[in-house]
Amino acid sequence: MDHHFYINVVDDTSFNITENHQECFVTAGVSLNMAGSGLVIGFTTTLLEQLKRPGSIIPLDDTSGSWVAAIPGMSLVFGNFIAPTTMSRYGRKIANLISIVPLIIGWAAIYFANSITILLLARFLQGLCMGMCTSLGSLLIGEYTSPKNRGAFLMTISVSIAIAVMSVHSLGAHFTWQTTALVCGGISFIDLFIVLYSPESPSWLAQKGRYDACKQSFRWLRGEVEEEELRKMIEASILLREAEADMQQTKSWIKKFRNQVEYFKTTVKKKEFLKPIIIMIHIYILGQWSGINMLVAFPIDLFHKMVGNKCDIPLLVLTLDVHRILANTTALYVIQKVKRRTILGVTVCINIIALIACAAYSYAKEAGHIPADEFGFGVSIIHIHMFAVATGSLPLCFIIAGEIFPLEYRSLAGGISVLFYSTNLFVTIKTVPFLLSSIDLYGTYLIYISLMVYSLVIVWNLLPETKDRTLQDIEDEFRGRPLSPEELKSVQSLASLRAITTDRRCSNPIIL
Repeated sequence: MDHHFYINVVDDTSFNITENHQECFVTAGVSLNMAGSGLVIGFTTTLLEQLKRPGSIIPLDDTSGSWVAAIPGMSLVFGNFIAPTTMSRYGRKIANLISIVPLIIGWAAIYFANSITILLLARFLQGLCMGMCTSLGSLLIGEYTSPKNRGAFLMTISVSIAIAVMSVHSLGAHFTWQTTALVCGGISFIDLFIVLYSPESPSWLAQKGRYDACKQSFRWLRGEVEEEELRKMIEASILLREAEADMQQTKSWIKKFRNQVEYFKTTVKKKEFLKPIIIMIHIYILGQWSGINMLVAFPIDLFHKMVGNKCDIPLLVLTLDVHRILANTTALYVIQKVKRRTILGVTVCINIIALIACAAYSYAKEAGHIPADEFGFGVSIIHIHMFAVATGSLPLCFIIAGEIFPLEYRSLAGGISVLFYSTNLFVTIKTVPFLLSSIDLYGTYLIYISLMVYSLVIVWNLLPETKDRTLQDIEDEFRGRPLSPEELKSVQSLASLRAITTDRRCSNPIIL
């Protein structure tokens, strides 16, 4: 087979997001699917508030309510394991389509629910979708889009989630939870059709040896201005497939198993494997313990603690949601101009200061040092908190997750770190009612502050700058040097490590 691949590189630095409608289209399909996560989490506010009213068709107490709110975080783990296998065997597009199905079924089940059991099952299905989206979202946009615009496209995930949260909160304030669920299901149907008309990922096509389809998809997405990246991607894929072919000649399954064990033992000692895992574990802590779930899933409880019951709480929740969208939109511009580490350091520090201010304010009000009818300062602190979360603490989780995992170890390393994302999401949501009732808002936020300070120190010392760099450049920095062609050939291909991982760009573990 002739593996020579000649391409003339076109130098064009004038590429603009607004000029590449294809990238915008495929990003819309991914972001709208990710928005489903925002609908699921935001729907918690509407559902719990209405079900706790007298005469509700499904009686709900604090314990059952906490399970309804938190169970998507538990089933999210299963989605994390389902998506990688599907992505590897059938492609990114098929996996994206499949991820929408449990979300639609979940919304339909909620619409017809008449018992807590059906609600829990429906929310479990929605968590599966969230888990698959966690695997797919950053990965797909990272593969679809140009490195120089990747940050802005990845930020659309946070913007879409913010719009979804505001939409579901607004619907819930004026309609029943059944009607709200019906509208949310309709949004998922729209996304289904966008994904149907999106192309397959060029990276996956290259991995499968479908080089003509890879070139066609890559050029449809990005034009002919980034041919050098296309050339390198195909050349790397050819080398890996040759290594796979060499491994297939080994007939003894015992020898294969020993090779896989040895490969795993060698891999877990490499800094390019360990560092991204440690970084993402702590970035997920920063994102989930930033207070985002208090702002999104329990905003009514938050405002009751901070401003009391005499204010228009639904209006305050709506203004908070609008603020989040504006902050996310602003971040689309900032992320293109400012380095990732700078954004992380500034926004997380503001986040921590806001949490300290919220804790001090709520404690002072509880102790009677602040008049009960004072609310202006409390509302301002909450909005500063939302600004910090919406511009840095949360969206950087998605951005950095799409950038730092080395291609060879992406499945295994990403999977280990995302398990911590799932755990943090479940624990933060499940514990909110208990913490608020036992140590109040100020005690809860003190726990959040401690975790964020610790995680910021770790991330700041380990995270390299990733802005405007290709995925291969970032991988080389973790390794300390580029990987030579000879080393690429000598490394077992990812396809030869089927028992551990089969996808060179997958963000989660693969169980076959």
